[in-house]
Amino acid sequence: MATKKKTGPSGLKLVNKSTPGMLPWLGLALIIVLLDQVTKITVERSFAYGETLPITGFFNLIKVYNPGAAFSFLGDAGGWQRYLFSAIALGAVGFCLYMMKKNAGQRLFCFALSLIMAGAIGNLIDRLAYGHVIDFLDFYWKGVGHFPAFNIADIGISVGAILFVLDELLRVNKS
Repeated sequence: MATKKKTGPSGLKLVNKSTPGMLPWLGLALIIVLLDQVTKITVERSFAYGETLPITGFFNLIKVYNPGAAFSFLGDAGGWQRYLFSAIALGAVGFCLYMMKKNAGQRLFCFALSLIMAGAIGNLIDRLAYGHVIDFLDFYWKGVGHFPAFNIADIGISVGAILFVLDELLRVNKS
């Protein structure tokens, strides 16, 4: 917990320990980044490119690369998109850190930002290290098709975005 120092009537500094700091949110982000990277490294070492391991009737593990963004957006753009998406990720991380520091007491909001930040960092690491993002979670429905493969970082970004919207809706409904 972060402490806020205030000056009391006698001039002595008072400490308020009720305001949470950023440490829990950074810790959560670190755990998700580590989980994301460990799973990607495991898939990278265990699978050949394109290799699929059926798990259930609607889920496979697969090793694929995504040089683009969500749903392979700009995936075949020639390489410059790596730098664009890396810059966007860095901007997102900076924005998340700023907003978490500014609003550290808003739990759902900071939880959402922490997930988004972790996902951005996880995919940024891939872009910088490999030039693409490693995806391995493949959900599908027979007769309908496959959802684009994704990873733990993508889950963090998606769940974080949903929680971000939920937090805003809850805040608007309180007003």
